[in-house]
Amino acid sequence: MINGIAAALVLLHTALPAAPAVVQDTHPRVLIATELGTIEVEVEAVKAPVTAANFLRYVDARLYDGSTFFRVVTMRNQPQSPVKIEVIQGGEVPDEKGFPPIAHETTAVTGLRHLDGAISMARAEPGTASCSFFICVGDQPELDFGGKRNSDGQGFAAFGRVVSGMGVVRKIHQVPSEGQYLKTPVKILSIARK
Repeated sequence: MINGIAAALVLLHTALPAAPAVVQDTHPRVLIATELGTIEVEVEAVKAPVTAANFLRYVDARLYDGSTFFRVVTMRNQPQSPVKIEVIQGGEVPDEKGFPPIAHETTAVTGLRHLDGAISMARAEPGTASCSFFICVGDQPELDFGGKRNSDGQGFAAFGRVVSGMGVVRKIHQVPSEGQYLKTPVKILSIARK
């Protein structure tokens, strides 16, 4: 009788389809809901694994919810800079809630570029990026590896791109500022995976 049951189980097992392999999402999408509208970003988890994983860790922990877009860099508000760029910056998280800074993943390594709508990590020195990110308004090649925006030439770590909502990005870019900081920061209601 036991041999009969074992044979039936083997037969049943071979008749069932194999379980599908777990497929990691190589291009996860994230919705950045702001008080001025929603921006959808596609994250490059394969090309920029370190930076993408860092950003998604903040997203999954819901640490960006309630933060702001607080800084805009426009052609008008950087008169002293010989290398001008245009971006919006947001996602500050209190130090006590944040994760440790990550290794710098240059565009020379990832092959990504700071084109219109690219999302990238803000930093001071290489290896200091943590939570704050920016979105490019127009192509910004001086932010790539070898660019002249930073004297170290290491550029910034791009890790994805806006796939919809560039109108919202441009609207934020036009919010009145004092210097490069918004007079009234634009609230980020939530950032979550789509």
